[in-house]
Amino acid sequence: MAYKQVILGAAMAAFTFSLAACGGEAATEGASEAVAATTAAPAEIEERQATFKSLGKSFKAIRTQLESGSPDTAAILVSATEMNAAAVKVGGLFPDGSSVDAGYDTEALAVIWEKPDEFAAAHQRLVDATAEMMTIAEGGDVAAIGDQVGAVGGSCKNCHDNFRLDTD
Repeated sequence: MAYKQVILGAAMAAFTFSLAACGGEAATEGASEAVAATTAAPAEIEERQATFKSLGKSFKAIRTQLESGSPDTAAILVSATEMNAAAVKVGGLFPDGSSVDAGYDTEALAVIWEKPDEFAAAHQRLVDATAEMMTIAEGGDVAAIGDQVGAVGGSCKNCHDNFRLDTD
């Protein structure tokens, strides 16, 4: 079945690209959507979505600890370590063209590949912020952990504002 979908996708793409020669830009845009719709999404899309969910879950666990009245800094360190591992990992989960603009079920925008240096810098800010969270959590300073929550959240917001589809 998957083989038939690939063949069908290739045939549709060839047909659409031939129409593009006569029909202009709109036909070309339809071609990339037809190819994405009929071929399997890169495995990295599912993995990056799961990795971001893991990062968010760990971030929420830290915030919950801080709001508890008596935060467990050992639990915060575990979550901070998980966040940093997810932050590092996610950088390698954006294969070229795996965007919502290409027709995939994702919130990643094509600007990721159009501005790779900016995206790499944003990713590095996330990695650095989560690494700093681990360092602070190791020291057990609850107030400093709370301050670092803002820095981590800011690095998340930066990517969401610039590289992620706004679904709100």
